[in-house]
Amino acid sequence: MLVAALAAGVLLLPLLIVVAVVVSVWLPGRWRGLRLLAFALAYLAAQVVGLAVAGLLWMVFGFGRRLDGPASRAAHYTALRLLLDALMRVTQRLFALRLVTDGASWSPLDDGMPGSTNAMLVLSRHAGPGDSFLLVHTLMNRDHLRQPRIVLKDVLQLDPLLDVYLNRLPNHFVASDPAVGPSSEEAIAELARDLGEEDALLIFPEGANFTPKRRFRAIQRLRNRGLASAVRRAEAMRHVLPPRPGGVTAALAAAPHADVVFVAHTGLEHLSTVRDIWRSLPMDKTLHLRWWFIPAAEVPPEETQQTEWLYQWWETIDAWITTTSAAAQPPHGVARRRVHSRRRR
Repeated sequence: MLVAALAAGVLLLPLLIVVAVVVSVWLPGRWRGLRLLAFALAYLAAQVVGLAVAGLLWMVFGFGRRLDGPASRAAHYTALRLLLDALMRVTQRLFALRLVTDGASWSPLDDGMPGSTNAMLVLSRHAGPGDSFLLVHTLMNRDHLRQPRIVLKDVLQLDPLLDVYLNRLPNHFVASDPAVGPSSEEAIAELARDLGEEDALLIFPEGANFTPKRRFRAIQRLRNRGLASAVRRAEAMRHVLPPRPGGVTAALAAAPHADVVFVAHTGLEHLSTVRDIWRSLPMDKTLHLRWWFIPAAEVPPEETQQTEWLYQWWETIDAWITTTSAAAQPPHGVARRRVHSRRRR
């Protein structure tokens, strides 16, 4: 089906280009329709190539009998890394996106960083579908070469490429129905238990993409549980949801040898749905990323201390987003000139 869709896209490309040009006239930004068409074809091509490679790997590793072995795992990570790298390059070129790592951020596997070759627990804010793609690519690229284990929602298995690759690798899909399968804490602990020096377990402690409605509901849940202090702290954080400590404490208990990296980013938080992407496609933007490295020896040992520590770091992330977002905003007069310029076009 994917091959047929790609073939149809190529055969109909002249017509699709004409339609994209006409649509672009009515959309904000420069040639948005053409950019979206090019990205859709590139993504479809990545799906076809990736699934073909997955089929080949299935045959190479005993027609599926040896898919759980270390050689198979390494081959699948390599294929996934190359696919993500290609998609990231296409995305940056088509939409003129620039990724900047701010401040004195630690970068995974930096030479000379104490303990940087340990297993790694990566705790990131969650602010749209783009952040997972960005973080996994960053962890897997040539500079870092980590093998990520990811905790993500089961709806992402609707993507054929993610369904095949991530189910062959150590990951956990969180079921929409909490009664189905093991609890998230149990699954996270299982993923963390045998983390090696090339591995990174990626968790989004907020549990969902940030939206104002979800923030309101999360605060209300804390209020209903009688956690007055947590409510006050959550209300003070404007850009993040209050973290859920259960998965984090489970991972730390199962992998006390792992270093911890907190990750903040900004630039994609307004893209939570397909409609958001259509209306506010990120073009000519700078995406900011910040890492904070915590050696395993400095992680609080007790669960109650870890919960307090997690909230403190989430407050740090919220403050960084506030400062970075404000600095990235153009002066008011410049913003108005850009609006008038777009209207003239």
